[in-house]
Amino acid sequence: MQIEPYLFFDGRCEEALAFYRKALGAEVGEVMRFRDNPDGMHGPPGSEDKVMHAVMRVGGASIMASDGHCAGQPSFQGFGLALSVPDEATADRFFAALEDGGQIRMPLGKTFFSPRFGMVQDRFGVLWMIIVQ
Repeated sequence: MQIEPYLFFDGRCEEALAFYRKALGAEVGEVMRFRDNPDGMHGPPGSEDKVMHAVMRVGGASIMASDGHCAGQPSFQGFGLALSVPDEATADRFFAALEDGGQIRMPLGKTFFSPRFGMVQDRFGVLWMIIVQ
C-alpha cells in the first residue's frame, strides 16, 4: 500500500506543473484534460482544456494533480509536503526556487534536528518543508 498526495490547483494546474518542473526538476508524466474524458464529463463550462489529472515525480515521490473545480483559488490548508534533500546547497536552491512568488513561513537555517530546515509556502499556497537529513 502507498499513500500519494493529490493536489487540486483549482484552475492553475498547468502553471503549477511548469513551476515545479523548473523549481524542483519535477518530471511531469501523464496529463489528461477534461476534454479527453470519454464519459462526456468535462467539468465546469470552459474547462475543456484544463487538467483533469496529472502525475509528476519529484525525486522518488509521485504527486498527482488536477485543476479540480477550476474556480481559480487553490486552497491548501492543514498539511505540508516535506522535501528531504542530500545537502545544504540543494536545500538552499530548492527553498529559493519555491519562495519565488511565495512566502517564507520559517527561514531556512540550522536546527537541533537538521543542519538546514525551513518552511516556505509557494505561489499556489502549498506549504513545503525543506530538510537536509
